[in-house]
Amino acid sequence: MATPLRLIPLLEQFDFARKRLADRMAGPEGDSGNGVSIEIAGMTDDEYLWEPVPNCWSIRPRAAGPGPGATVLVGAGEWGRDSALASHPWPPPFTTIAWRLGHLSEMLTLRADHTIGSHALTRDDYRFNGDAAGALAAFDTGAGAWRAALVSADDAALDMVGRSTYPYGSDPDDPFMETVWWVNQELLHHGAEIALLRDLYCARG
Repeated sequence: MATPLRLIPLLEQFDFARKRLADRMAGPEGDSGNGVSIEIAGMTDDEYLWEPVPNCWSIRPRAAGPGPGATVLVGAGEWGRDSALASHPWPPPFTTIAWRLGHLSEMLTLRADHTIGSHALTRDDYRFNGDAAGALAAFDTGAGAWRAALVSADDAALDMVGRSTYPYGSDPDDPFMETVWWVNQELLHHGAEIALLRDLYCARG
């Protein structure tokens, strides 16, 4: 099936943002921003879980319970992501690389499932990782699943309202093309946040 022409720019943007973030986290090199390749150290577990300010939200061992201001650790398995069952605190808590990357990977995985999968996965089914290597692998898996959902769409599917039934957003009420755009901006802005946190960790003294 040929890729719809209007999807091509968004698919290329997704691929670019995915690779740039993966390189920025794993190294050994990546794009400096102007096409020049730079050396990048791989992310350590300490950096992945680093809490640069008090009261961060993060990925935590389930046995430790939720962090400050959180009421629940969402997810399955031994690690969970800080969250709140009712309204989240305001202003929003500062979140670690682990939280931001976990959020991205969970979102990509679940949105793919609710587009071309079982349409059944929830946040309670997702398994978060307490180590950087596991989190990077989960991101790659989630991004790959979402890309498969993208390339499965023809022109009619791009206009279909509720093609994605992802229950944690407006997807069921939106044309799929709007969901595609939204996921790209999530990847771009959380990717930039993770890159900045990497720089701050390196310069923390």
